[in-house]
Amino acid sequence: MSSGSPRVLPAASGIAEAAAVLRTGGLVAFPTETVYGLGANALDARAAARIFEAKARPSFDPLITHLADAADLPGLVGAVPPAVAALVERFWPGPLTLIVDRPAVIPPIVTSGLATMAVRVPDEPSARALIAAAGVPVAAPSANRFGQLSPTRAEHVVAGLGDAVDVVLDGGPTRCGIESTIVDARGVRPVVLRLGALPVEALVEAVGPVDVRPGSSGQPVAPGTLAAHYAPRTPLRVGAAESAPADGGRRGFLAFREPPAAGAWAAVEVLSAEGDLTAAAARLFDALHRLDAAGLTEIVAEPVPDVGVGRAINDRLRRAAATWH
Repeated sequence: MSSGSPRVLPAASGIAEAAAVLRTGGLVAFPTETVYGLGANALDARAAARIFEAKARPSFDPLITHLADAADLPGLVGAVPPAVAALVERFWPGPLTLIVDRPAVIPPIVTSGLATMAVRVPDEPSARALIAAAGVPVAAPSANRFGQLSPTRAEHVVAGLGDAVDVVLDGGPTRCGIESTIVDARGVRPVVLRLGALPVEALVEAVGPVDVRPGSSGQPVAPGTLAAHYAPRTPLRVGAAESAPADGGRRGFLAFREPPAAGAWAAVEVLSAEGDLTAAAARLFDALHRLDAAGLTEIVAEPVPDVGVGRAINDRLRRAAATWH
């Protein structure tokens, strides 16, 4: 992690300056509706390489390319398959990333050498305004060190990346708080490659049956699909409140609705007292950042109901736990 600090600009007034940084090969962290992204000109191989360097991201993990408007997709990739076009029409702008064939204008480093490209249009006005002002597609994974907790506030970006990023646009906390759903709809049946902020149920309602195949043990075919990912620096495991051993360690608990009985826990975060899974997803990484900063020996995370966006929350908890086991 770099020890310096980047320039932090308000998202409402910093668009022109941040766009100029992107056009000249710099890195800009910016808010989307999901998490903060670390953006670079997707047409510039050297700029894209800076993303991998800043994040310490392995070169085999591809990036997502962001567009300002769904109408920009055909101009970038050519003919769009009908099933992809149907999902674009229904869900863009929004937290859905689609897999398309990589056009020649996108350098192979952006897709980690794959013949396919992940692409989306974010549902955050300042993000779309930034991309439009830059005049180029923007490659942008989450703005954090590789494998660590995704950032949902500008201060998470500054703490994690320091001056490895040139400019941070501060748009406040992100709305969804969890990454986009990734779908490959080029085949006979759409395949969900990463669970995310767009629930599988919404996809099924829109297009019919889909296959769900998240996770990767080899080279990822889509971003954010490694088996161990999204982890705090503090060891984390998934379990119930009763599972805290009484050995004197400082343990934190991440609860879904109700805090555990007092006594065994040094720190507690509750995702949604009302049991609202959308609200729980929005608070997930923010709560984990706070627990990670509390000087704990371990975090125990309670699983949430495995429906809707709850499936994506549990997916992130399992991947975080896999880092430590």
